[in-house]
Amino acid sequence: MPEAPPPRLGRRRVLRAGGAVVGLGAAGAVGWELAPPSFTERLLGKLGIEPEAFVPDAPEGEVRLERVTSAAMGELDLFTAVPAGHGDGAGLPVVVVLHGASATAADLRGFGFGRFVTAAVEAGAPPFVLAGTDDGPAGWVASGDVDPPRMLRDELPGWLAERGFDGGRRALWGWSRGGYGALRFVTQTPDWARALALFSPALGPDDQVLSDLDVLTDLPWGLWCGEWDPFREGSVALAAAAPVAPDPWVSGEGGHTRAYWNSHTLEMLDGLARSL
Repeated sequence: MPEAPPPRLGRRRVLRAGGAVVGLGAAGAVGWELAPPSFTERLLGKLGIEPEAFVPDAPEGEVRLERVTSAAMGELDLFTAVPAGHGDGAGLPVVVVLHGASATAADLRGFGFGRFVTAAVEAGAPPFVLAGTDDGPAGWVASGDVDPPRMLRDELPGWLAERGFDGGRRALWGWSRGGYGALRFVTQTPDWARALALFSPALGPDDQVLSDLDVLTDLPWGLWCGEWDPFREGSVALAAAAPVAPDPWVSGEGGHTRAYWNSHTLEMLDGLARSL
């Protein structure tokens, strides 16, 4: 059974929580940069502020977690979320999400992603489906006999089409290790995605991927990374090395945390949906 979604929270509590996070961050930037995300989230908890406080107060539509068999990876989970009011999502384009190292596809509902999809559409984004799978032992790069890029390229579009979605219209979003995997994937498969969104991609300023970013000349892309994120230098280097600057390039107070990513997810999904 998938993890139960977090409780729905009203706008007033979301705004109070957001203000508290900004105040906390201004006082403790250095500590946040050096601390692992788990420490940051425990600190938020002591203040009564959970990352779920940034999940929008919107209903889920049809949310599924299914087991699929991949020739490239073996057994894995496939998560899909259709916005409320759009039935089973037939004919809708897809935003594919690549999760970070500490997550799996089974966690995506618990992160509130079904609600984010509905909230983005209710706010004016063209309707779309969100879909995500598990990664491999080395993340979203090939390792031994496990090949996540091959799965994304050759198998995921067919799984999406089998469920009635428009598997030919795809955008790609990744956070942390998933952000790095998404960047690597589009450099290797440049025609796969119509747009790209990267949240705090886990790369350093000297990573080899920065030497071959020609795909970003014609691919709409955006970049989000907080000022206290441990991968901040890599994001700055990525923005500087790209042939076309990210639009948007969002910084601001925040670390490598779900609270920061959640606070920017609606704006990101709106941009990706419009690209489809």
